[in-house]
Amino acid sequence: MSSEDRIDRIFDALDAVFDRHGLDGTTMSAIAAEAGMSKRTLYSVFADRDALFGAYLGRIRQEFVHDLTDEDRALPLEDRLRRLLAPMPRPRPSGLPLAVLRMAVAGGESGPEATRACLGSFVLRDRALIRDELDRAVSRGEARIDDTAQAAAILEAMVRPSIGDILLAPSTSPDKCSQRARFDAGLAMFLRAVDAERG
Repeated sequence: MSSEDRIDRIFDALDAVFDRHGLDGTTMSAIAAEAGMSKRTLYSVFADRDALFGAYLGRIRQEFVHDLTDEDRALPLEDRLRRLLAPMPRPRPSGLPLAVLRMAVAGGESGPEATRACLGSFVLRDRALIRDELDRAVSRGEARIDDTAQAAAILEAMVRPSIGDILLAPSTSPDKCSQRARFDAGLAMFLRAVDAERG
């Protein structure tokens, strides 16, 4: 089995164990048993549950921010931002990403440090990718933006569901249609605000 296939199997097992037993029951022993491997094998891939959760969130992140190809970078700004940021729903939705996020936020000083660090790195990386496209837009004369770092953070907030709302009321988490509607509306408003031709 390739390392990628092994990781896929572990992530599938992680989702399945969480669906049946919740976060407290999602132990390394249960995940290993579900994946059909020994705990030793699981620990050879992920040092602990925190590292496993961090890697899992990294996989989920790819559904929200997509690396651009050289061909993509030649497209107009709106198309580049759509390819970079358009939401892609998971084939098999799970409540695990939200549970891990809650655990990382609520854990405080004693919480899962690796998971929090991983989440922080995702935020910084995602904003850097957005900023790169905004810098490119400014240099091409597609947009007028004084502070592309601030604009990247604003754009991200405009096109994504509010994490605060989701954490406080998970039962009202946006469905695929409302996520797409927010994305389209937020992107349209942002593009109008930075349109170089509007002066």
